Amino acid sequence: MTRQHTNHWVLILVCTLAFNFADFAAIADDDPVKKLILPGHSFLVEGRPAFILTPKGDPPVNGSRPWVMYAPTLAGYPDEHEKWMHTQFLDAGIAVAGIDVGEGYGSPKARQLFTAFYNEMTKNRGFAAKPCMLGRSRGGLWVTSWACENTDKVAGIAGIYPVFDFRTYPGLTNAAPAYDLTPEQLTERQAEFNPIEQVSRLAKSKIPALFIHGDEDTVVPLKENSAEFVVRYKQDNAESAVKLIVAKGQGHNYWEGFFRCQELVDFTIARAKIGVNP
Repeated sequence: MTRQHTNHWVLILVCTLAFNFADFAAIADDDPVKKLILPGHSFLVEGRPAFILTPKGDPPVNGSRPWVMYAPTLAGYPDEHEKWMHTQFLDAGIAVAGIDVGEGYGSPKARQLFTAFYNEMTKNRGFAAKPCMLGRSRGGLWVTSWACENTDKVAGIAGIYPVFDFRTYPGLTNAAPAYDLTPEQLTERQAEFNPIEQVSRLAKSKIPALFIHGDEDTVVPLKENSAEFVVRYKQDNAESAVKLIVAKGQGHNYWEGFFRCQELVDFTIARAKIGVNP
């Protein structure tokens, strides 16, 4: 075989390998990266697992699909306890989507990932400009911190025993590493970073909010979190924009009433639909 023939076959081999690698990369990008409780798909944004639970019907075009931005999207969330709730959203034509930012606790790095995810959803995938935020437990820190920074991109906020004050959960010692600070430094900068201290931004923008929270919750105390959120709205004359449903005798648990709260479902659907044409 001549050198010319050898070079020819080497070139073919290189091109074939390059094509196969590109083809594999495309397949890998579409491979599931997260187990979902309902029909949808998962993908990566900034190297982080993200997902969409997809309603039936035509695909979204030019901001036509209302959606819920959900948190926390850790490995096990959303879980089976929430399946009925998310089914109601999908049946109403509302998508549910989220990104796993790890234990971000509302930190600037976590918010940056939320922004990257929001841009992916709205600019590249045809979803509405204003989702309704839905935070369960520590997901309240996630969605509220981002919403406070992006009041023009939020149609409403819903929560199931949500955290708003990181002093109560996970506590300053556990939250500090997410902020690249010591507990002492985070204490000194609470006014800047603690989501509960930023709620006035939402109130002044009259962002509608609705929460359900147990009055015996010792993990995420009602008084310092959902009830305090309402207090902050009242201070800014936005009381009419917020509602708190107190679940009597309930703590931080899997009580069915948290995940089958029709009023919360109806609120979330209505706000998500408004987000299509804000």
